[in-house]
Amino acid sequence: MVNNGGNIAKLADKLSDERHAALITSDISRRYFCGFTSSAGIILVTKEASYLLIDFRYFDKAKQRVSDCEVILLENAKTQLMNLLIKHGITTVSVESDAMTVTELEKYKANYTFVTFDSSCGLSEMIGKMRIIKTPEEIEKIVKAQRIAERAFSRLLRDIKPGQTEKHVAALLEYYMAEYGSDGKSFDTIAASGVNSASPHAVPTDKKLENGDFLTLDFGATYDGYHSDMTRTIAIGKVTDDMKKMYDAVLFANLDAMKAIRADISGKVADSVARSTLDAWGFGKYFGHGLGHGVGLEIHEAPSASPSSQYTLKEGMILTVEPGAYISGKYGVRTEDMVVVTNDGCRNLTNTTKDLIIID
Repeated sequence: MVNNGGNIAKLADKLSDERHAALITSDISRRYFCGFTSSAGIILVTKEASYLLIDFRYFDKAKQRVSDCEVILLENAKTQLMNLLIKHGITTVSVESDAMTVTELEKYKANYTFVTFDSSCGLSEMIGKMRIIKTPEEIEKIVKAQRIAERAFSRLLRDIKPGQTEKHVAALLEYYMAEYGSDGKSFDTIAASGVNSASPHAVPTDKKLENGDFLTLDFGATYDGYHSDMTRTIAIGKVTDDMKKMYDAVLFANLDAMKAIRADISGKVADSVARSTLDAWGFGKYFGHGLGHGVGLEIHEAPSASPSSQYTLKEGMILTVEPGAYISGKYGVRTEDMVVVTNDGCRNLTNTTKDLIIID
């Protein structure tokens, strides 16, 4: 059985009374509350009991893994859900406003006219506050995903050669992550060389690696539903003094930001530290994105660290630290680690060196 830290019980405790229920329909929330990945199913949470209604494709797996709610084979969703709502005398059902379409909501309202559907942001915000603080078990899974990605990167460094295409490099990295146990890539791998490295979200192309190129690699693995995220910029052959200066500026921005990150500072302040360092080196105007984002069941989730961030960092939050500098038509550099916020600082979950790696 999967231990999800009693997430369903915690959600049930937050319901207003016995006539109030929460309806979980999104894939990510279902994974968070039940502990396994599926593309269908609904969870009904009440004060008295909770239920996972899931179809035959996942039913056996759910019976084996889910321990904190009753697993029901989904055969007729309308009738089965109606019976449960009546059984518990439910009059108000909160839904995930950030995951349910207007069409879906109207269908629920038409099928269950005896209840009121609360489509405010209340339930989504409640779940978000639960998910933003990672448990030790969640952090362990993220670390396992990160170690897989690091092993793949170390192996890739032995195999990279001038003349290979960006697409080839990205495919190798994804293959190695899979071979080392990744459940799947966290996102589409970025392998951007030369002028392409000046685009923060470049897509791998048929461009061949050339001597004098920066090669930015942004990638991640997944483990039991949890993601990792890291970026390293390496050099192919020689680097100029200007390239080395940009690399060092980004590196120090990364290091300075990590020194500043701790519980009770804002994401805006964390971002400003990295931005100030890049300004001091003369590269501030080339940093066009935020410092970082949360990572967990999704590759981009709360909190954020950026000039517009509204988050205050708290112990147990996971955040990427990824300053960059990008000169259009020339090259770009990004260095990214994942950290977990602590009361007196942060702990870096990324073990790979940040010294400039040069491939001869």
